Amino acid sequence: MALSRKELARMIDSTAVKPSVTRSDVEKLCRDALHYGFGAVCVNPVYVKFASQLLKGSEVKVCSTVGFPFGATLPEIKAFEALKVLEDGAQELDMVINLSALKSGDYDAVKNDIVSVVNVKRVDSNVIVKVIIETNLLTDEEKAVACKLAKEAGADFVKTSTGFFGKGATVEDVRLMRRTVGEKMGVKAAGGIRSYEDAVAMIEAGANRIGTSTAVQIIKGAP
Repeated sequence: MALSRKELARMIDSTAVKPSVTRSDVEKLCRDALHYGFGAVCVNPVYVKFASQLLKGSEVKVCSTVGFPFGATLPEIKAFEALKVLEDGAQELDMVINLSALKSGDYDAVKNDIVSVVNVKRVDSNVIVKVIIETNLLTDEEKAVACKLAKEAGADFVKTSTGFFGKGATVEDVRLMRRTVGEKMGVKAAGGIRSYEDAVAMIEAGANRIGTSTAVQIIKGAP
């Protein structure tokens, strides 16, 4: 697969979500996104309003994390967080599922947790909800269950990982996720994707969105 810089850039969520990220880091993230034409920037809630102001009027979307990075906050808190960042200008949400509930086999709790965030579509039907399942901490069976629950809950994407735990996205996991959710639901690969070749491998495996903190490096490596 040969993707042009422009084509690949539109599929990238350029990300700055480490706890040490500064205001100047976010400003650079947004300026680079405008310059290279990335599809979105992904930031933590405290920087959503700032990023939205910098990107106002552009085609670059603002994505916010929700329940990040552990997914261990209560559904009501995730719902409130989602609504608040929408008010601040977020157009996409990357939420972390209740991993503890999944590992415990409490699938109703997992689904209800996702639904609590998906319900923000009542406020803005255009918002995109991506569900981070943290593949590195799951068995293949648990990955498939998490993907099915996200789909049943009405989410738009499933996403491999936060990038904080383990090696991140793998081609095998992306293939498994794509097989599980079918062709209509989105799959976002994130974690450890640092080169043009990495990105293309994930897309060939079934991803239609890439999350990375090295977006500029990836685009500069494109033919």
